Amino acid sequence: MAYSQQPPSSGYRVPLMTGSSFPHGQAGQPPFNDLDGSPVFVGSALFEKSVHPCKIAPNLSSPCLVPYGGGEHLHNGRYDLLPFDSNTMEWVSTSYGQVPQGRRPVEGGYEEDGAKLYHAAAVVNGIKVPGKTGTHLRGANVSFGGGEHVIQDQYDILCWRS
Repeated sequence: MAYSQQPPSSGYRVPLMTGSSFPHGQAGQPPFNDLDGSPVFVGSALFEKSVHPCKIAPNLSSPCLVPYGGGEHLHNGRYDLLPFDSNTMEWVSTSYGQVPQGRRPVEGGYEEDGAKLYHAAAVVNGIKVPGKTGTHLRGANVSFGGGEHVIQDQYDILCWRS
């Protein structure tokens, strides 16, 4: 039986833990590739008092990487994979923490103070890298090469298709 119910604001997630095997059959197509061509996925890392959008690179020994506090941090513990579905989601260009008018972003988490975080993607050294954005961040924060890069202009935010 088909139904037209909208997915939850954060999408349907696949829960994972540090050390668990990557669910290739549930992951869908990778929205990004690393420098070596290996797949990179989008997810959310769960912390004690917050949830942060992250990148998931299954080829790494610690696949969940979070941009935070100026660095690229390996996350230990629970994280959720967001399978990218081009039928229901799309990357939309934006700048300076703005949600494009008339668009509904895919929620990726929240800060300790409750401020919403969304999935973002920005180009660093010629590679499109997933990360996080929020109106309070005034840009996209992405992790790459061990550091956190802040891109304020011309990055993408993941939105639900209208």
